[in-house]
Amino acid sequence: MIRILIVDDHAILRAGLKHLLSEAADIVVGGEAGNGVDALALAREGHWDAIVLDMSMPGKSGIELIRQLKAEHPRLPVLVLSMYAEDIYAVRALRAGASGYLCKDNAEAQLEPAIRKVASGGRYITPAVAEKLALAMLGATGRGGDAPPHTRLSDREYQVFRDLAVGLGVTEIGRRLNLSVKTISTHKARLMEKMGFANAAELIQYALRHGLVDRDESL
Repeated sequence: MIRILIVDDHAILRAGLKHLLSEAADIVVGGEAGNGVDALALAREGHWDAIVLDMSMPGKSGIELIRQLKAEHPRLPVLVLSMYAEDIYAVRALRAGASGYLCKDNAEAQLEPAIRKVASGGRYITPAVAEKLALAMLGATGRGGDAPPHTRLSDREYQVFRDLAVGLGVTEIGRRLNLSVKTISTHKARLMEKMGFANAAELIQYALRHGLVDRDESL
């Protein structure tokens, strides 16, 4: 039996995931958490075969939460279930220690096999993500000169970059990430310099051009 912990800040989505898995005889939802703090507490208290984790939640979430979960529980598989397409966060999530990445749009067909794969010690990634991982590895070894500039941002800078690209201000970003406005402003200044942007309009145009945000997301 595969005992999983579902972490998502939307109760309706957690209920939907439980319903999807209700007919899987070998998978049981043993617990739920609506935020990163509760997820860490439950991970420490119980035995889990895998965690199904939403990428974006208020407070501690995303790459930061994956890293902390893996630091405390190195052998615990984390399957990221995200609203973001694979090409936006998958490589960063896998680098942080996730065992798989699945877009929520594909959950109905792929969630069960993805859970079984990561719980058995495997990796669950699409061919497109595998290709991006290979390209990222080439970039890390100095042979990926054509890698786009945004791939060289730190995880935190990239998170701030995407929030800026969808029209959020530094105050709102700080509130979402539980960081001070000064810290967010520093990240913004660094990423603007790294990317060579003169203003926010250039940042948004770049994000749209590279498919890092949808036009419906950007304000």
